[in-house]
Amino acid sequence: MGSLGREFTKILYQRRTYVGWAGLLAVPLLIVLALDLASSKPAPGEGPPFFSAIANNGVFVPLAAIGALSFFLFPLVASMAGAFPLAGEAEQGTMKTWMSRPLSRATILFSKWGVAVLYIVVGMLLVGLGGLLAGWLVFGAHPLLTLSGTTIGIAAGLGRIVMANVVILAALLCMVSLALLVSTLTNSSLTAAISAMVVFVVLTILNGFSYFDFMKPYTFTSYDMAFVNLFRDPIYWHPIRNALLVYGATVAGLLLASWLIFRRKDILT
Repeated sequence: MGSLGREFTKILYQRRTYVGWAGLLAVPLLIVLALDLASSKPAPGEGPPFFSAIANNGVFVPLAAIGALSFFLFPLVASMAGAFPLAGEAEQGTMKTWMSRPLSRATILFSKWGVAVLYIVVGMLLVGLGGLLAGWLVFGAHPLLTLSGTTIGIAAGLGRIVMANVVILAALLCMVSLALLVSTLTNSSLTAAISAMVVFVVLTILNGFSYFDFMKPYTFTSYDMAFVNLFRDPIYWHPIRNALLVYGATVAGLLLASWLIFRRKDILT
C-alpha cells in the first residue's frame, strides 16, 4: 500500500492527470448542455444507449455518458494510464532508482498497475457523479424505465448504474493490463499506449465480421455492451457473467505475462 500511495501522490502532481479527468467530466456535461439547448429531442433509440431517455429523466445521463465513452475515449484513457507508470520511469531515467530499492519486482509492477486503476476509477466517479448532478439539475430525477418496459425506483436504478460502472471498469482493466504488458517490452509510453489501442481497434473490427465469430466468446472487446443487460427486468445475468469471466481471464493472463517479463528485466535497461 505504501508503494501504491506514493505512486498515486506522484500522479497528483502531473498536469496531464487533471487534463484527462477534465476531459472525461466534460462528456456528461456536454451531453446535458447539448440536449438542453436542442430544439428537438432525440428519437427513441437514437445515439448511444439510453441517450434518448435523458430528456425525460436526468438519471440516465451517467449511463449515456459511460455508454458513449466505452467505444473509444475510455479505452484510450485506460491505455495511456496503463502505459505511462512503468515506461514513463524509463523515459525519465528513474527506473534504475526504482529497481535499486529493496522492493520486489512484483511490488513495483503491481503498484504501477494499481495506480493506473485508481486513475481510471477516479475518472469514472467524475463521469458518474458529474453526470448525475447535471442531469438531475436540468432534467430532474425520476424512476427508471427499463429496457423491458417496467419501472424501477431511483435507488434501485442508481444501484444498477453502479453495477454498470463496475462491469465497464472490469473491461477497462483489460486495456490497462495490455498497455502495462507492452510497457514491459518497450521504454516508450507512447508506443505502449498506441499498441494497446491498435489491439483494441483490430479486435473490435474483427468482431464485426461473422467469419470471426469463433473468437468472439474469448475476446474482451466482444462484451462492450454487456452492462446494458443490467437494465432489463429481470436482469439478464448470462452475458454479464460471461463478460466478467473473459475480463478476469484476460487481466490475469496479461498480468502474469507482464510479471514474467518484468522480473527478468535488466536493471541497466
